[in-house]
Amino acid sequence: MSVSHQLRTTRLLLAPLRVEDIPKIVEYAGNENVSRYTLNIPHPYQEKDAIYWLNLAHQGRESGEKYIFSIRDGETEAFMGGIGLHVNKAFSHAELGYWIAEPFWNKGFVSEAAAAIIRFGFEELDLRRVAAHYVAVNGASGKVMANAGMQKEGVLRQHMFRNGAYHDVVYYGILREEL
Repeated sequence: MSVSHQLRTTRLLLAPLRVEDIPKIVEYAGNENVSRYTLNIPHPYQEKDAIYWLNLAHQGRESGEKYIFSIRDGETEAFMGGIGLHVNKAFSHAELGYWIAEPFWNKGFVSEAAAAIIRFGFEELDLRRVAAHYVAVNGASGKVMANAGMQKEGVLRQHMFRNGAYHDVVYYGILREEL
């Protein structure tokens, strides 16, 4: 199977992470407002974390288990954030994850990127289902999932301990025929 290395949307380029992105990754992911709503972005965020993420993206693509893309401005190719699918080949499904730098919040960029990556999962990876979850206090992430065509499937109450408190986690999903 030949898998695309980059995807284009109306305003964005989704492409492999680059070593030269490391300073912006550290700057943007290091923002506590970004890390507070995720499970996988530590705070403080350091260069070693960005290097780990780049290696994870490269190794994941080679194994066919992770397809991690940078979110970039479609014209300037400036780094804005990241999005990807963690694939479970045995069950033909994937978990969608994403983050975007605070200067790009509330502009519809992640909804646009999520719709593209879901389409990629169904059309190029032949997935049956894509799921995603978010911390309930981050309602904007729920809007991203709904805008991408996903349906709310449930809430795991007090499922995550982060920043000194327990938080509900909301799950969304979409099936191939619902695209």
